[in-house]
Amino acid sequence: MKKPPVYTFWLVTGSQGLYGEETLAQVDRDSRVIAEHLDGDASIPGRVVFKPVVKSSDEIQAVCEAASLDPLCAGVITWMHTFSPSKMWIAGLRMLTKPLLQLNTQFNREIPWDSIDMDFMNLTQSAHGDREHGFILTRLRKNRPVVVGYWQDETTKRRIGAWARAAIGLAEGKKLKIARFGDNMREVAVTEGDKVEAQIRLGWQVNGYSLGELADAVQAVSEADIEVQMRAYAAAYDQATGQPDAIRYQARIEVALERFLAAGGFAGFTTTFENLAGLEQLPGLAVQDLMAKGYGFGAEGDWKMAALLAVMKKVSAGLDGGTSFMEDYTYHLEQGNERVLGAHMLEVCPSIADGRPRIEVHPLGIGGKADPARLVFSGRTGPAILVSLIDMGNRFRLIVNDVLAEKPLRAMPKLPIAGVMWKPLPDLMRASEAWMQAGGAHHSIMSYALTIEHMRTLAQMLDFELVHIHAGTDVDELAEKLMLQDLVWKLKG
Repeated sequence: MKKPPVYTFWLVTGSQGLYGEETLAQVDRDSRVIAEHLDGDASIPGRVVFKPVVKSSDEIQAVCEAASLDPLCAGVITWMHTFSPSKMWIAGLRMLTKPLLQLNTQFNREIPWDSIDMDFMNLTQSAHGDREHGFILTRLRKNRPVVVGYWQDETTKRRIGAWARAAIGLAEGKKLKIARFGDNMREVAVTEGDKVEAQIRLGWQVNGYSLGELADAVQAVSEADIEVQMRAYAAAYDQATGQPDAIRYQARIEVALERFLAAGGFAGFTTTFENLAGLEQLPGLAVQDLMAKGYGFGAEGDWKMAALLAVMKKVSAGLDGGTSFMEDYTYHLEQGNERVLGAHMLEVCPSIADGRPRIEVHPLGIGGKADPARLVFSGRTGPAILVSLIDMGNRFRLIVNDVLAEKPLRAMPKLPIAGVMWKPLPDLMRASEAWMQAGGAHHSIMSYALTIEHMRTLAQMLDFELVHIHAGTDVDELAEKLMLQDLVWKLKG
């Protein structure tokens, strides 16, 4: 899969001509030091680029316009070293089209008690300079996170990194293309949605293709190409089946699919088991391995999940944990020990596997095709999030549930799936009730790599409504919040 470009984040520091050349030169030097420090931190993806201090409306307009036009600039970080009158910022901020983060920090960690004088006070005014800046950002209705803290602290840099990852997801999403093989599963509502609105608002292109086009591409794959893919499978997975021909057919599907996606510039795709004409197996192993390579996927025509997974893969690039397509499959309702067993028929990404996955071949019992090869594994343990994206008609709603993934309570020797057992927070009953009240889909994206901080920032950038279900969720309060949010979004139009 084609790697995304190296994105940049511009550190723009505000001041004004009132302070004189010596002070402004110091502001410039301090800003450069901060930018270089942030640029060298592993928690912040891309590059943090220093920009000379801006002191006037013209300079602010110029840097905001340049950032908006630069395809590699994914966002702007603003910081007021001194006081910077906010009326100077109005024209520039109004033309800025890139995500913005307001950094409230200070070059000096501590007050220099013995030497502090008025020169220091004139130079070090972030404490109220950033409040002036915050006012105009809010007055202009600029959605942005505000990160407060010393610029060398790990928490500060982690929060900047979370914003930067979301900004990269936004930038990649604006050129996102999804290939939809066939339509969605018949009579299913939640996998539908307004694809035109998604392209207008988000840049997501969803294009439909006949399965016959894919079937022709599958038939055109050579034996040599299959051998290359089989060696890749052997390197990544254990083979636990005596049916190598079934694996070879999945290799044939994967080669054809990846070529199709690469030729069209697609970052994700969907399939449906109700449309398999021309294929011998439902794509299983092929889909799982493509997700491991970074492609988005949605089952049964679920283009929203395919797009969301593709974006979340970009956001989580380089982080540990893994991110996968998922589905709540069945409950364990033992009182006091309630859990969810999540899986899908075949399509769970091995990036979330606990250990080395096995390739197995078993009957599927649906789709009416030959027994498909698939990866079988248990998911890793630890905190994770489940994310669903639904179309509410007048907006998109992003629903996030914090969960704790655990080892299965008992072995399941007759269930050959890739699956995860988890405890939803606050518990299965309240979490499921809240999820359904919010309209959450049966499909979701499970991520051990991302947190609510990443998703909240991404939702802010994409203008999604956000619903967060967590350890402190009260279902009655959430129902009231959903009603109020519905009124707010109607007023927003």
